[in-house]
Amino acid sequence: TYVIAQPCVDVKDKACIEECPVDCIYEGQRSLYIHPDECVDCGACEPVCPVEAIFYEDDTPEEWKDYYKANVEFFDDLGSPGGASKLGLIERDHPFVAGLPPQNA
Repeated sequence: TYVIAQPCVDVKDKACIEECPVDCIYEGQRSLYIHPDECVDCGACEPVCPVEAIFYEDDTPEEWKDYYKANVEFFDDLGSPGGASKLGLIERDHPFVAGLPPQNA
């Protein structure tokens, strides 16, 4: 599956959302998250990200490895809604992301 890492935090460009054919990229308060069970590993999102925040899980840079866990655990309470567009903004983030200092300063 693909992972959205630190460069997305406080940016949320959303070009990836428009590109995703299966609507598996969900919007949290400060970051976007890829649903690991809904992602079909097509890779369409990766090249359109202007901040290069999206990685295949095995290719995630070492300093951002914790984002894999954050992307997976973000959906612990949500389950598999079957598409991000019907949910819209989810008014929370994974605690790891929520605890980060502002990234756009």
